[in-house]
Amino acid sequence: METTSIEPSMQITFTLVSTHEEIAQIIDLQARNLAPVLSPETIASQGFLTVRHDADVLLRMNEAAPAVIAKDEGRLVGYALVMPREFAAEVPVLLPMFDMLAGLSWKGIPLRDNPRWFVMGQICVAAGYRGMGVFDGMYLKMKEVYKTKFDFTVTEIAERNTRSMRAHERVGFQELHTYPDTTTGEVWRTVVLEF
Repeated sequence: METTSIEPSMQITFTLVSTHEEIAQIIDLQARNLAPVLSPETIASQGFLTVRHDADVLLRMNEAAPAVIAKDEGRLVGYALVMPREFAAEVPVLLPMFDMLAGLSWKGIPLRDNPRWFVMGQICVAAGYRGMGVFDGMYLKMKEVYKTKFDFTVTEIAERNTRSMRAHERVGFQELHTYPDTTTGEVWRTVVLEF
């Protein structure tokens, strides 16, 4: 099988999801970066995704709050999902996280009582575009777009996903909570990015 190498054009733009085709491209990029399809070496060096989103749920999430995407000459090369809290039940694997978040506080205010935050549902940058500022650019765009409606975003990162941990720290995420998932053995860090 012949593979084609895609060279980045450096014409990367940051925008919001606006088409069904972009949703399909997110699903495709997500599928290629889920932990079960990656080698242990790739997981260690490049990071991984843990949640597979349903296309219909993803479409509705993007109608409520469009994801930030990075495009290179029209091709989607990265995404950062915005997950309003009302979608918690739509992704059952994330319900324990939402339950845990309801018991936490940020700057003395319980999260359950503060309507001005959302869950950053997942971020992914395509292979070949990592280390080029795409990750940082998507978070800058997210702040720009959502800062009038929200004060911060919250996400969880598997502690063993060291590349993702370093990248989130680099763009300004601060640790809120760490806990072990007793069913999987995964240790999760809950982090906050203020807008």
